[in-house]
Amino acid sequence: MHFAKKILAAGFVAVFMSACAVTGFGPSGSIFTQTTVGAYGNAIGGTKVGRSCVTSILGLVATGDGTVDTAAAGAGITNVNTINFEGFSVLGLYSELCTIVRGE
Repeated sequence: MHFAKKILAAGFVAVFMSACAVTGFGPSGSIFTQTTVGAYGNAIGGTKVGRSCVTSILGLVATGDGTVDTAAAGAGITNVNTINFEGFSVLGLYSELCTIVRGE
């Protein structure tokens, strides 16, 4: 009986901690997430690539600027051809969502 209580407690912890720090966009796993989701694009990808990210720790602190404008400006892109989002999280402890733009 004591073992069953430990299993039940571990299950509750897993459920409540799984969404503490998630990417917030697209599918996410409670143990590990690494995804790329396309948001906009055309046949001409572009030679320049810009990246901007936001991060979250334990779902308590979130920082960053993940806008398309920041990603484009960082790479000197004035004409955005594609926009993708990359999500990464581990155990609900740390997550990152990045905006990736390609263009000229």
